[in-house]
Amino acid sequence: MKLKVHAKNRSFEVPADGGPNLLMAGLAAGLELPYACATGTCGSCKARLVSGEVTDHWPAALGKAKCKSDTNEVLLCQCAAIGDCDIEIAEHVYEVDPGARTPRRYAGAVTRWAMLTADVAIWDIRLDNSMEFDAGQFALVSVDGVAGHRAYSMVNFDRGTRTLTFLTKKKPGGVLTEHLFNGSPEGQKLSVIGPLGRAIFRPSLRKNLLCIAGGSGIAGIMSILSRATRERYFSQHKGRIFFGVRTLQDAFFLDELTTYARQFESTLEITIGISEGEVSDHLISQYPFLKFSTGFIHEIAAQAVKGNTSNTQIYLAGPTPLVDAAIRHLLIVEKVDAKNIAYDKFS
Repeated sequence: MKLKVHAKNRSFEVPADGGPNLLMAGLAAGLELPYACATGTCGSCKARLVSGEVTDHWPAALGKAKCKSDTNEVLLCQCAAIGDCDIEIAEHVYEVDPGARTPRRYAGAVTRWAMLTADVAIWDIRLDNSMEFDAGQFALVSVDGVAGHRAYSMVNFDRGTRTLTFLTKKKPGGVLTEHLFNGSPEGQKLSVIGPLGRAIFRPSLRKNLLCIAGGSGIAGIMSILSRATRERYFSQHKGRIFFGVRTLQDAFFLDELTTYARQFESTLEITIGISEGEVSDHLISQYPFLKFSTGFIHEIAAQAVKGNTSNTQIYLAGPTPLVDAAIRHLLIVEKVDAKNIAYDKFS
């Protein structure tokens, strides 16, 4: 089967069965197709089906709201080709650089599952082969018997690793989280597709870093911190990290963040925001290398970085309202160039 992609700049022809859907088929073939979540919630991968037939794995996908049914628009991340297909994308599409990493499918099993808070777990997946990924990327995880894929950002950063570390927050009614939290996940067989995502940190940026994360959105930020500290990035550049949780009982990774902050005390500033309740003197004395504040984390960050965002690369991760509010402030108030903002938001 062939997939023909007609973009604004040129056309491409690649195998249509190179992945579980049209998006993965194109990405695996080395095309930089537009996407963000890769799970059907954002609508970034919409395209017009010019000819051919597809199977839509999630007809009620939230991202369908951005598709025009009268022009036969579909979500590439949810549609698989039945035969040869032609699609039209209203953007420029390019081929990846030679040697660039493209997503592929891995088999894996859960080898660790530990609760960090009452509703957040950290877990490891051991893959059948090693994966190369960049700090800030994510993977899609699926389990037999549970429909669809779920996206999780890697917490760790290791070259050529067979172990991926993820965070998962228990979501009431979430089919996969209910499956994981209510059972004994260790030993669970699953499928992984990755690496994915373009909110990538590279030391060659040579810019200061500003990271704002809410809840389990801290996962990808931890991967960025891991690479940045390993390469002593903060010896030459400043870093400001803002991590928001609802209450003190929801806070985690404080010891790990302390390790990073202590290592670069003069250039790396890490603030924990609590949106409900007060910060105790005991907590402040227990973590002297961290700062604590009360309020919504995007508002705390906005006040702290006021007028000081030049030569800065920004990473945002967390619930959609948090990320959208932070983007609005950065673009409208701070006048940040959109190309300096990378984000990962949860629907």
